[in-house]
Amino acid sequence: MNEPTPQPPAPPILQKLQGYLNVPTVVALIALGIALWQWTDTRREATQLQGDLAKRVSALDQTGRDALLTADQVRNTLRDVESRMGMLEARLMETQGQRIALEALYQELARNRDEWVLAEVEGILTTAAQQLQLAGNVRAALIALEAADKRLARADRPSLIPLRKVINADIDRLKALPAVDVPGLTLKLDNLVVAVDSLPLAAEGRPEDSTAEAPAAPGGFWARLSGEYWRDLKELLRVRVVAGPEVPLLAPEQAYFLRENLKLKLLSARLALLARDEATFRADLKTAGKWLAQYFDGKSKSVANATATLKQLGESELALKLPDLSDSLEAVRSPRFVRK
Repeated sequence: MNEPTPQPPAPPILQKLQGYLNVPTVVALIALGIALWQWTDTRREATQLQGDLAKRVSALDQTGRDALLTADQVRNTLRDVESRMGMLEARLMETQGQRIALEALYQELARNRDEWVLAEVEGILTTAAQQLQLAGNVRAALIALEAADKRLARADRPSLIPLRKVINADIDRLKALPAVDVPGLTLKLDNLVVAVDSLPLAAEGRPEDSTAEAPAAPGGFWARLSGEYWRDLKELLRVRVVAGPEVPLLAPEQAYFLRENLKLKLLSARLALLARDEATFRADLKTAGKWLAQYFDGKSKSVANATATLKQLGESELALKLPDLSDSLEAVRSPRFVRK
């Protein structure tokens, strides 16, 4: 049987270590290693945390500086806004003053516009009243009243509605009147006045020439000479038989005054027509017709036409009471229609 081979002896240092390396010592060394590792790891984490904290502090410092810069900008902006607000308030006050001035100016212009409209309408109504009372021209007065109503309608002012009602009432009254052509009658009288100078007088008529178509006497020279001598001798004395009333002979100056008096009589009839004086109108026409029949040549066509015109005028109906426009004139002059 083989015997174990003897081991060589350990070195002295190992022997010393083996004497120290007992169980408590190993445990202590292990614990020391673990503690050293933990300390190292803790140191590393602390260093890392310190770096992170430094970074965060630096970021916070930058954020603070940015916040300070932003605050400065906000303060500058706020001062700018406050300055602008002051300017806006000043402009607002100026604008309000201008608005108040414009409102006052508009009210003044509106008041003046109403006054202008009323002045224009008053002028139109005055013209209508003159046409109605002086000339008796109902048509012209009606046109003027309608023009005044249209002018008020264009103004479009509620305060002028009562005035339009008064004017429309006058329009209705004029439309209800029977038609009398006063301008036409006046024109006929004017034409008669113009035609008086050309009307032939009865005293200006000449007898017909009885020798104008006498046959020539037969025979020789002496026979014709004696015949012409005898005809000239008979012309020295001519007798004319007047079947009607005797025609008065008028001197030239008397004929002139006759025509002028006839014109005056026709003009008097014209004035009576415009004044609606029917009695004077018919009396003047009757006198004018009598003078035409007595002094003018009734066989003349112009005299016959003048006589027919006088007869037609005498048959015209003038018994018409024209209304006045006092209501409209008083209404347009009333201050209650002017805007206050």
